[in-house]
Parts: sequence; structure tokens; C-alpha cells
Amino acid sequence: MPNDVSLSFTAEDFRRRAAGEREPFAESDYGDHRLNPDMRDLIVRDGLRNAAVLIPVVDRREGASVILTKRTEKLRSHSGQVAFPGGRIDPTDPTPEYAALRETEEEIGLAPSYIEVVGRMPDYVSGSGFRIAPILSVVRPDFRLSINPDEVDDAFEVPLAFLMDPRNHTRDSRIWQERERYFYTMPFGERHIWGVTAGIIRTLYERLYA
Repeated sequence: MPNDVSLSFTAEDFRRRAAGEREPFAESDYGDHRLNPDMRDLIVRDGLRNAAVLIPVVDRREGASVILTKRTEKLRSHSGQVAFPGGRIDPTDPTPEYAALRETEEEIGLAPSYIEVVGRMPDYVSGSGFRIAPILSVVRPDFRLSINPDEVDDAFEVPLAFLMDPRNHTRDSRIWQERERYFYTMPFGERHIWGVTAGIIRTLYERLYA
């Protein structure tokens, strides 16, 4: 049974909040360096690769949810991690929105016809060398997924109410290049949401719900 908290996090409310997230942005200083200001020069640098991810908020009657994936262990970048569907922006992609929709269909078989793009957050810079455009969207719930096993091991949904609750955002750290590096974690059952994905979720919370 859905609870009152879940029912207050609807896709319609998300659409309304996301409507204000449009280019150009007055500031766009988001990324892994926010928790690691001493590493800014290592993270925000020339030569970053452009990427786009889709934040797919599903319009569920019992409360909105967010589609996440578990990347296959075979991938060179962020292998085995929980991630939003998305990837590199190809030279033939006219916009980051197009790239996010293309990659989503390639990875999990979610066709653009089910997706309404409702906004776009400032780019998020990752310590792995990507400048990521997070594309905000609402998804019709009558879809069926088709997982591409070359890229994704699994796709699952997490309640938006859970992800937008700051009590579920834990700051953790580990040693990287002989320095302590901080990042967010958001454990959800057996799913370990952390790193770039958790950082983008935290940005979503700060800009739309805090």
C-alpha cells in the first residue's frame, strides 16, 4: 500500500517543479568537486567528455518512481554501478536531450514515445572525466522494457519520495589518489546507489525539493 508521503511525490508535481529548470543557467558549478573542493582542478578540467543521462520519473498512481539501471561489469566506465540510462553525446546527436533519449532506448528499450522531456538541470562534472547533462522527464507507466545485456544487467524503479528524502543521503568517503574523496550514498535495499548517480540525485533534491 502506498503511504501518504509517496502520494505527495507525484509526476505532476515533479513536472511543475522541473519547468523552471531550463537553459541558460546562471550558475552550473555542480559535480564531484562540490564535496571535494580541494580536488576541483583535478575534476573540472579541459578535455571533459560530453554525456547526457535521462532522469525518468514514472507517473505511478501510488506515487512517482525513478528508473535506474545496473551497468554491466563489461563496460569500461562505471562498470557494475547503479546509473541513470544515458551515455556519451555523439557528434551526430543534435542536442543532449536527443542523446539521452537515444541512449535510453538503446540500453533499456524505453521508446521516446513514452517519454516527455520536462526540463534540464545544469551539467554535472564527474571525477571520471565527463560533463553530464541531466535531462528531466516524465514517463507514461504502460511501457515495457527490453534490456540490452551488452550495457545493462538490470533496470528497476525507486520511489521518488525515497530519493528526495535527505535522511537517505549519506556522505561517505574513500581514498583516491592518496586523498580522501567524499561522495553521497543512498542504499535502497540490495541496491547501492552512490557516486555520480547519487550526486545527480542530490543535485535534483537541492534544486527542486530542498
